[in-house]
Amino acid sequence: MKTTAFKRLALTAASVLTLAFAGQSFAAAVSFDDISATPVKDKIISLQEQGVIHGVSDTKFLPDAPVTAAQGIQMFVNALDLNIDLLRFFKAPLATDYFPNASNDAWYAEALIIAANNDIGLPSNLDPGKSWTREEFTHQLMLAIQKHSNLPMIKIMPVDIADSTEFTGGSDGSVQLALVLGIAALDSSGKFHPAADITRAEAAEMVYNALEYIAAHPAPAGMTGE
Repeated sequence: MKTTAFKRLALTAASVLTLAFAGQSFAAAVSFDDISATPVKDKIISLQEQGVIHGVSDTKFLPDAPVTAAQGIQMFVNALDLNIDLLRFFKAPLATDYFPNASNDAWYAEALIIAANNDIGLPSNLDPGKSWTREEFTHQLMLAIQKHSNLPMIKIMPVDIADSTEFTGGSDGSVQLALVLGIAALDSSGKFHPAADITRAEAAEMVYNALEYIAAHPAPAGMTGE
């Protein structure tokens, strides 16, 4: 890859962390006016202040809207501070090099390139525009943080999940780990609702909880997950 092309790529890779969570705006860090009734509003605000998530506009977060795969991946890239700054390419990478169903002109293209080159366990048949279920988001989040943080190697005592028969993607192990570590939680009736679309508020809460866990359990020197 030519030097000028690499410099252009490096700049865009660095700037991708400022992309909006929804891929719709570069919203400033101002208060959202639609999260006052959201139980996890403080976590949403904290993530916004850290630059992990952004609103769909300057004042709207849309906490109850579903999260697409592209939006979830952008969250992971931001939260884990992933980049490709030290990589060298013979040609400028394209999102479709890794995910054929992606668009190279879409807002999420660089996030997908970064995620692929940091190996966070995404399937090659990923559909960026598909809404992720609670099962899918939790599984992909746990894969990402297992690759890039210091999650403990522990023997899990399975949690009794009232709707465990509704898991369809073989991701119940990831969900069990998320529950044990306090990253995810069951509802008051002991259900996880794996097939339900995860909302922006729910996704933000899981990412916040994951970052809190990682911060409380730093990896020993020289033993990061990268």
